[in-house]
Parts: sequence; C-alpha cells; structure tokens
Amino acid sequence: MQNPLAPLADVNKSLQTSDDKRWNVRALIVDDDVPIRELLIDYLARFSIQATGVTDGAGMRHALQLETFDVVVLDLMLPGEDGLSLCRWLRGESDIPILMLTARCEPTDRIIGLELGADDYMAKPFEPRELVARIQTILRRVRDDRTEQRANIRFDNWRLNSVLRQLIADDGLVVPLSNAEFRLLWVFIERPRRVLSREQLLDAARGRSIEAFDRSIDLLVSRLRQKLGDDPKSPQLIKTVRGEGYLFDAREIG
Repeated sequence: MQNPLAPLADVNKSLQTSDDKRWNVRALIVDDDVPIRELLIDYLARFSIQATGVTDGAGMRHALQLETFDVVVLDLMLPGEDGLSLCRWLRGESDIPILMLTARCEPTDRIIGLELGADDYMAKPFEPRELVARIQTILRRVRDDRTEQRANIRFDNWRLNSVLRQLIADDGLVVPLSNAEFRLLWVFIERPRRVLSREQLLDAARGRSIEAFDRSIDLLVSRLRQKLGDDPKSPQLIKTVRGEGYLFDAREIG
C-alpha cells in the first residue's frame, strides 16, 4: 500500500536540497508511478532542472503553495482527480506551462488536454531526453511570448514599443518619444488609475534633460499629452488631480 504521506515527503525532500546547487528551472512532476517519478527527478537534475515529485492532485496543490515552479509535468491517469481535471483547475489559477503525460494514445485525450490549456502532450513510454527538450522548448516559447508582450503594451488606441521607445497608433502612425517622455509614460502604465505626485513622477522620469523642479513635470506631461492626442482642456488619458498630481486613466492596458 502506498504511503499516503508520500506527496508531502517528496515535496519536503526536494525543498531541503534546493539550496545545495544552482537551479535554472523548477519543475513539478505529478505522477503516481514512483519509479518513473524518481527517475525523472534524478535525470532532470543533470540539466539544472530541480524537480519536485508528487503523487496526486492534493500533493500538487500542496507543492504549489510551498514553492514557485516554472513548469508542471502532469500525468493524465492519477488516483482521485485525473490529469484533465487538474489541468483545468491549474489553468484557471495560473498561466504556468503544463506538459501532460499519458499511457493512453487516444487522439481525443490529446485534443481535450490542449483545449483545457496544456502546452504540450507526450505519450508513455518516452525518452527522458525528449522530455527535457520539450520542457526547454515550452519555456523558451513562453519566455519569448512574455518578452513580446512586455515589449508591446497596448492601451486604448495606442501601442507602446518599449524596445524602440515608440508610440504606435491604431492607424500605424509612429510617434517617437524622448527618453524622459518614455520613462514618464512607462511609470503611468505601470501604475494606472493611481494618483501620482509630481515628486514621484519626477523621480521616475529624471534624466539629464529634466531639472529638479515641479514645473518640469507639468511641461513633460503637456508634451506627452500632445503626442497622445489628449486634449489639454479636457484630458481623458492623463488627468490632472488638482493639488495632488496626475492620474493615468487608460481604459485597457495589456
């Protein structure tokens, strides 16, 4: 009979060794096949992947409360909740990448898993080296997607390219920004719908072209409004909060 405390023991054992070496990636393996799980934990360590193994959904939730993981390797056939149910729950809670494993080769299982939010699917038996390659591919794709999202931030009818430091309108019009204008807009985007004092904005936008006095921020806001087409008499994006500072009131940011 399998030890019901095995999931927690696996978690605690893995966490105790986390400081012993430098890890590049942290993976959570959810599989009730103990020999396979232990083999994968040892094998992934060769590639600087710290793997924590658990048996079922309860162990998975416990591990996720204790630690932050870069990827979850999730078996389809599990005691209690199956992998599809756990995939659905996990995707509702997090955008962590999920690689599903299954001994069943039915195409419908693969399709359902992908529709529920799994990033990839592998059939058992498999070569451990292929699992490493798939994990690396998933993480590279996720990193590239997040970098792209970070490089291009949309708000209202604009897109800000943080690499080129350009504003791009829906019609394709490109509006270049000075370094100070970019820094000011960036802090507005990071703190939307919050009143920011002139001192806070000055610290964020400070550069060689910015002198340390309040009116410099007023002039910079005025220039930024002009580039955004924000009516200075009745601004909709960068609003003045009299006596306090400014508020960035974009409807949608993402």
